[in-house]
Amino acid sequence: MNHTKLLFSLVFTLIAFTVFGQNGRQGQPTPPRPVLQQQTPPQPAQQRPRQGQGEKVPVDLQQADSLIGGTFNGQRIDKLIGNVIFKQKDGTLYADSVYQYKEKNVLEAFGNVRINQADTVNITGNTATYNGDTRTAKIIGNVVMRDPRMTLTTPSLDYNLNSRTATYTEGGVIVDPENRLESRRGSYNTQTKMFDFQQDVKVRTADYNIKAQNMRYNTLTKVVYFQGPTFIDGEQGDLYAEEGTYNTITKVSNFGRNAYILTDEYRLGGDKLFYDQNTGYGYAQQNVSLRALKDDVIIRGAIGRYWRDRGEAKVYGNALMETVMEGDTLFLSADTLYSQEPRGARTASMIYAYPNVKIFKSDLQGKADSLSYNRTDSVMHLNVNPVLWSEESQMVADTIHVQLRNKTIDRMYMYSNSFIASEDTLQNYNQVKGRDMTAYFVDGDIRRVNVNGNGESLYFALEGDSVLTGMNKAICSDMTLMFAENKLKRISFLVQPDASFVPPHELEEGAQQLEGFNWMAELRPTKEQVLLKAPLPKVQTSAKPAVKAPAVKATTKAGSRNKAGRPKKNRQ
Repeated sequence: MNHTKLLFSLVFTLIAFTVFGQNGRQGQPTPPRPVLQQQTPPQPAQQRPRQGQGEKVPVDLQQADSLIGGTFNGQRIDKLIGNVIFKQKDGTLYADSVYQYKEKNVLEAFGNVRINQADTVNITGNTATYNGDTRTAKIIGNVVMRDPRMTLTTPSLDYNLNSRTATYTEGGVIVDPENRLESRRGSYNTQTKMFDFQQDVKVRTADYNIKAQNMRYNTLTKVVYFQGPTFIDGEQGDLYAEEGTYNTITKVSNFGRNAYILTDEYRLGGDKLFYDQNTGYGYAQQNVSLRALKDDVIIRGAIGRYWRDRGEAKVYGNALMETVMEGDTLFLSADTLYSQEPRGARTASMIYAYPNVKIFKSDLQGKADSLSYNRTDSVMHLNVNPVLWSEESQMVADTIHVQLRNKTIDRMYMYSNSFIASEDTLQNYNQVKGRDMTAYFVDGDIRRVNVNGNGESLYFALEGDSVLTGMNKAICSDMTLMFAENKLKRISFLVQPDASFVPPHELEEGAQQLEGFNWMAELRPTKEQVLLKAPLPKVQTSAKPAVKAPAVKATTKAGSRNKAGRPKKNRQ
């Protein structure tokens, strides 16, 4: 009898050692990842597992202080308590206690749960459920996931040890040495080191705060990938894009779709946008718009470049400027438009346009080879063959300066070879020429013109705007022209003139024009011509900074002259 009891005691002792001693290898814990969709290699039909099942790999018990086995609610459950360790392939699960469902190949872990994979990924939490067939784990409660490059905290996490992917849906915060990221939902692939964020995404770097709804982030390269409306707020300017990348290390952005840079001075946007925060250089391409915020001037074109530290911006390729003046929009087009902000007390805020400048406003049109607009003094300089039209009047000079007040034309200064001509109702041309002229405007309408030096005039006298009564011709050094309703009404001679009146029957063909007269109505720009986009030549698409464009020489004082590029008297 005693021998029989001793034999049974030895048998139960061997069974206990067998349960607790199976595969006595121990490893370090590693955190699991969420399942995205793991595809298994093709297998012969008879060897493939049924859909929804993974390969049957045993989950081996490595250690436990005690084991209680039994059948509960009709299923076999082993309750392991105290310092429990399970291992499957490269994954190890640690917990204070574990319920093992052998028929399902499922583990339920409680207390100080830790999952380790390949000694690189560690996940801790309060409880976990692990499926040995699919090698997936769901960890709940104060979850912290760590790998060598980041730390993720979240209330709950799904981890797939096959795809090495973690997924959270209740909000998560990711911290690495350079950045802090958070979102409502997200996933992380520990092999590619790529995070996918969705819903209420926020990124905080040393220089920017980023907000988006969808975003990807590589913890290895530190590059952020945008996938939807994204706002980037920074101390030296804000950025917006709907797709693109931002490198948090090099601070270089490459954006697409409605992207823009916003600084205190400018808003530069385009379908493609490059910006280097270190150098302050921006490059925009396709549907480019540059807005000067201080005076609400908008410039559009095919290519745009911006130098933050120099306060300069350049737009070229069908460049068009728009600005509202007293409820009316002034359109200005040229091949290139260049904007420069003041640097110091003695410098002005300037816009340069060149070449092929065209201007359209409802009451003023013009053209020139180049133009500079001093926004500080509100003076516009037209250089090289400038011509302006206002109602029936045409104004020509070597250089023309337009003085604005409250965004309305106040005065116009015409220097060297000045010539004003206007067409009357009988298609006669009243003409005045002189060395210099100054035109005065009221509410945008021309009211008076002073001629200073070498003055000559031809004025056709009409009766009732329908009958020609003769032509007044005068030579006088200085004279004054009076206008009403933008039509020449009277000429006053300030010095004794050499004047004559020629009746209609004595008018000769060549005597009806002053020397240098050239009526250029066919060159007068229409709104459609100014807004028309000409075919673009092939342009450089590289985002590298271009050589600074030469500034057009211009004076800042209305009384001085710029004699560069003096044209011939008879302009074509």
